[in-house]
Amino acid sequence: MTDDSALSTIAADRILAVVRAPRVPDPAELCAALGSGGIRAVEFTYTTPGLPEVLAAAAAGRKPGQHIGAGTVVTAEQAHAAIDAGAEFLVTPAVLPEVATVAARHAIPVFLGALTPTEVLRAMDLGAAAVKIFPASALGPRYLKDLRGPFPDARLVPSGGVSSANARDFLGQGAFAVCCGTEVVPPAAVADGGHDEIARLAERFVTAALG
Repeated sequence: MTDDSALSTIAADRILAVVRAPRVPDPAELCAALGSGGIRAVEFTYTTPGLPEVLAAAAAGRKPGQHIGAGTVVTAEQAHAAIDAGAEFLVTPAVLPEVATVAARHAIPVFLGALTPTEVLRAMDLGAAAVKIFPASALGPRYLKDLRGPFPDARLVPSGGVSSANARDFLGQGAFAVCCGTEVVPPAAVADGGHDEIARLAERFVTAALG
């Protein structure tokens, strides 16, 4: 992958930041902070009130090479609203055909959430650009290796409980990328505009995961 798409950036960086916070006062600056720490793809989730407005602000202020996505997308209506606001990729917590259909219609990547082999296969059949393995911490890095046995070409992205202590192990077992959450983007720091702290946390996570 050599283009500047969201999927290519995630493939290159191998890390995706997931923002779960009750308030995101400056989405563009948050993305800039994460980018300065080496994480250029950011997923804002529907657990944040007013997510389309957050996405629009992030998209309006993003710098070249940065990519904005919407997470915890569970309906077609949410998918449409996120794309209209500027989301370049969608992430779901489960296998949701209606969300996959919207993503395909708009030609943007969707990461469908799965855990079992049956769910992984279903997500791939629905055209998922990657499959989010959630909750990854429940079964650990070895489970990812086991999944890649029958699905060697699957792009698996562990999420939930991925930390600086285990991210390298997940990548070593064949993860396409890993998701980092509150360890890098603590909700309090997001709400308080602690972007310098977030940049440091992002850099620390990248170093731990990639060396």
